[in-house]
Amino acid sequence: MKEIKRIVLTGGPCAGKTTALVRIIEHFSSLGFKVFTVPEVPTLFSQGGWNYLTPNYDLYYQGELAILEMQLALEDSFMRLAETCTKPAFVVCDRGTLDIAAYMKPGMWKELTERVNFTPTELRHRYDAVLHLVSAADGAEQYYTTATNSTRYEQMNEEGLRIARDLDKKVNRAWTGHPHLRVINNHDNFEAKINRVLKEIAGVLGIPQQMQQERKYIVKQCGELPENILSEITQTYLVADPNTEVRLRRRSWADDVVNVHKTKKRLSENESVETERQVSNALYESLLQQADPYRQTVVKTRHSFIYKGQYFELDRYHGALEGLLMLETKGIEKQEAVNLPPCLTITEDVTGNPQYFAYNLALKR
Repeated sequence: MKEIKRIVLTGGPCAGKTTALVRIIEHFSSLGFKVFTVPEVPTLFSQGGWNYLTPNYDLYYQGELAILEMQLALEDSFMRLAETCTKPAFVVCDRGTLDIAAYMKPGMWKELTERVNFTPTELRHRYDAVLHLVSAADGAEQYYTTATNSTRYEQMNEEGLRIARDLDKKVNRAWTGHPHLRVINNHDNFEAKINRVLKEIAGVLGIPQQMQQERKYIVKQCGELPENILSEITQTYLVADPNTEVRLRRRSWADDVVNVHKTKKRLSENESVETERQVSNALYESLLQQADPYRQTVVKTRHSFIYKGQYFELDRYHGALEGLLMLETKGIEKQEAVNLPPCLTITEDVTGNPQYFAYNLALKR
């Protein structure tokens, strides 16, 4: 049976998902793919008369259970369609199962997942990639509108914007722990946001990509960080063929651990192919035997956050690299200004400096 990629398109209110879905279908159809799209299930229920803001607890509970059950059934049905398709195919879900968790308390979510015989971790790893489009309410307020969704409850005022930003962060937190979660920033040019979506999907499908450098800075912290997601990362490089990097990463959050094996093969000076796969704890321990003897294991604490519509990762290194504090942007265009949080001060711009490439930081000295 051929491998079919299942990709989630998610994000806060007014993030551009509807436009992105149209462009995904157009772009990848022109490349010879059949794109199957799973419709947004909560919207189907809202259009049918159900309201997640209902004060009736039983009605709310039954509605969320029905949404989860239908989401699972629709995804499985579309996956079967894709598997029988003669053309190369993949499935895009307009939101996924974990989105449901953003609208309820953890206790109810645990109860619902037990009703459908899944754990939250099992649901999270049904998908090959998760693309979170940041709500226009965070950093692109001038483009925020409710006109594109008649069932949206977040209105076009300051309170509505606050609610939309809060929902955006809740959705992002719900998907935390997925090994291929990518946050798609807002941009001055909306086309850049869509192009980032297409680029990320191409990477998941194994289509060669132009190599791009994210901006990197050595920074000092002089205040409290914005609301962020904390994780611990242990990164080991394995022995590999020339022009190839093989990285084994263990990343842990409060209630989850994910191991990812990543291969990056350089095809030319400006083009590479990257593949990622999740591995079990047993395989992780076995692969450690292939550790590159010339490179140390890198240990760091990561703070991931969205600030004014832009996504950042702040890494605090430990061990031999103790004291190094590095900020990396994600998906900010070259011509765009970086919305640096006031709690951070740049001491050095190390973008493109080979000394600070992760592969070289691991070199034993």
